Amino acid sequence: MKLIIQIPCFNEEQQLATTLGHLPREVPGFDAVEWLIIDDGSSDRTVEVAREHGVDHIVRLTNHKGLAAAFQAGLDAGLKLGADVIVNTDADNQYEAADIPKLIGPILRGEADMVVGDRQVKTLEDFSAGKKLLQRLGSWVVRHASATEIPDTTSGFRAYNREAALQMQVVSKFTYTLETIIQAGKLLVAVDHVPIRTNAKTRESRLFPSIGAYVRRNAVTIFRVWAQYEPLKLFWTGALILGIPALALFIRFLVLFIVHGGKAGHVQSLILGAVLFFGAMLLLALGVIGDLLDAQRTLSQRTFERVRRIELQLGVEPSHYEPGAPAHRPGTPSVSETPPAPDRRALEV
Repeated sequence: MKLIIQIPCFNEEQQLATTLGHLPREVPGFDAVEWLIIDDGSSDRTVEVAREHGVDHIVRLTNHKGLAAAFQAGLDAGLKLGADVIVNTDADNQYEAADIPKLIGPILRGEADMVVGDRQVKTLEDFSAGKKLLQRLGSWVVRHASATEIPDTTSGFRAYNREAALQMQVVSKFTYTLETIIQAGKLLVAVDHVPIRTNAKTRESRLFPSIGAYVRRNAVTIFRVWAQYEPLKLFWTGALILGIPALALFIRFLVLFIVHGGKAGHVQSLILGAVLFFGAMLLLALGVIGDLLDAQRTLSQRTFERVRRIELQLGVEPSHYEPGAPAHRPGTPSVSETPPAPDRRALEV
């Protein structure tokens, strides 16, 4: 059994050494534990730091493609490198590496194919009230779209077994977190979650330079999630919201027309009702088209999965791959030996 721990990186020269210093080289249930760095077009010494600290594998993207693309490149490489389980974590040491055995526990017990670490966002001091509210809203949307019970859908600390990784295909250009959970819920992937610990913040988020940017990007992401995976619910709900007022305006026009014997105008009700009616019909049409596209996307995803399985059988090399350090760094601590990072709260295991 091989475990590969992957870390998407973009200009992480300052943080990467600390993160790697806490990663395990031994995890119960696995014969080998290897580290994989996905360099997303960094302009600093990220790759050099990775090699200096014993990283086994490096995927080096030519230019900056974004977190979602880096994550997907890591899954592809991990599969081709023979991983039975892939753990994804962040380069800024946000997640406690000593919780990796807990994270992969449901997979080893055969209870899940994909496990998401729950940061218990309500207790995070670094999250503002607005950010917590939006995070809960986004998680609620994803839970309904995916039919899962994941409380922290934006957590990047997660584990995939081989079958789950084979079926994941991220198309978002921004983040992979929401989309992969929805895909798992709609595919033959059992999803679970476990509580995890987080370390003290070492830097500000690069995905969200401000709360305003966080709100905008997540609002767009939530809308795209519904539009891509639940188009009938989204657009037909909108059609209903427009259609009911349109019907009320038509009824008002007819009642006034009859009461006044056809002498009263009230054409404004008829015009506004017609506008709302045509809007409702347009949303109904968009819902049908979106549903057809969703079916086509599902077929394309199944085709992609079969192609990926064929590539693995043929032994196709990972794209943009470079070997890491020639040997593990001497004295690298195992999970049991790794010194715990400072926690911001106690967690009941």
